[in-house]
Amino acid sequence: MPVRKAVMVLYRACWITFFAMVVLSLFTRPPFPYWLTWVPAAAAVALGVAVGRKARAMATDPRPAVEVGPPVAGRWTALNSPADKVPSHGTHGYGQTYAIDIVAEPEPEPGPEGEAGPSRPGFRRLWPVARRNHHFPAFGAPLLAVADGTVVYAAHGRRDHLSRNSLPALLYLMLFEASVRDVLGPGSIVGNHLVLDLGDGTYALYAHLRRGSLRVRVGETVRAGQQVAECGNSGNSTEPHVHFQLMDDPDLDVAVGIPFTWRGIGLPTNGETFTAGGIAGWLPDSDADAAQVS
Repeated sequence: MPVRKAVMVLYRACWITFFAMVVLSLFTRPPFPYWLTWVPAAAAVALGVAVGRKARAMATDPRPAVEVGPPVAGRWTALNSPADKVPSHGTHGYGQTYAIDIVAEPEPEPGPEGEAGPSRPGFRRLWPVARRNHHFPAFGAPLLAVADGTVVYAAHGRRDHLSRNSLPALLYLMLFEASVRDVLGPGSIVGNHLVLDLGDGTYALYAHLRRGSLRVRVGETVRAGQQVAECGNSGNSTEPHVHFQLMDDPDLDVAVGIPFTWRGIGLPTNGETFTAGGIAGWLPDSDADAAQVS
C-alpha cells in the first residue's frame, strides 16, 4: 500500500476513533481519562495537515493541459473553475486541483407576463430550504466520454439527495454532512462516480452521477462522445451538477490533478456560460425524475 494511501486510511481511522470515544463518554463513564479522547482528533488533524502539504507540493509542477472533449452537450455555466483559481475547490486533495463544476443553463423560457424567467432555481436565504432534483435542468442530463478510454471504476448505487441551495441547507452541508462524508472516504464525497482511463497516465473523473444511470461497466471500452451516465445529485453536492476533473491515478486518495481544456471551448471561467455540441434535444422525463429523488 502506498504511503499516502496508508496515511489517508489512518487519518479516517483516527476520526472514527475520536467520534466513537465521544459517543462512549456520553452514555457511560469510559475506562480512560477524558483528555485521551482528543488524542485521535489531534492525530487526525496532524495527518490532514501533512497530507495537504504533500498534495500541495506535488501540484506545484503540473503537467501540460490535456485537451479532451466536453463531458456534456447543450448550454452550461461553469462554477469553481480552475481558470480563475487553483486549487479550484480550495483543496488539492482527491485530485481536485483543476476540477470544475458545471450546471445546466438552458435558454430561459418566457413566463406568464412574457418576460424570461431564470432557467434554474437560485440560491435562497431561508425558503425553500431544499428542492427536489427535477427542479434543476441538469438532473438527468447525458454525460459523454471526453475521449476514447477504458472504464476503470463505475458505481451508481447512492441516492440522489435534495438540494442544499439555501442558507440553512448549506450550513448543514458544510458543518455536518461534509465532515461525515470526509471521514467515510472519497466515495462518500464524490457520490456515484465514473473513472475513465484515457491513456498516458491520465484519468477522467465524473462525480455526483444520477443513481442507476450508468451505461457502462468496469473493463468496457468507450468512444469519445458516447453517453456513459447521467448528471445527478449524489455525494457532497449542493444541487444537480457535473463535477469533472483529470488526474494521474484512479485512486482518489493518492491522485494528483492534471490541467485540461475542452476542445472547441477551452477552459470556461467562473460564471461563464458555454454551449457544447454532442447529444441534441435531450429532455428529462419528469416522472422518472420524481421517482429518483428523495
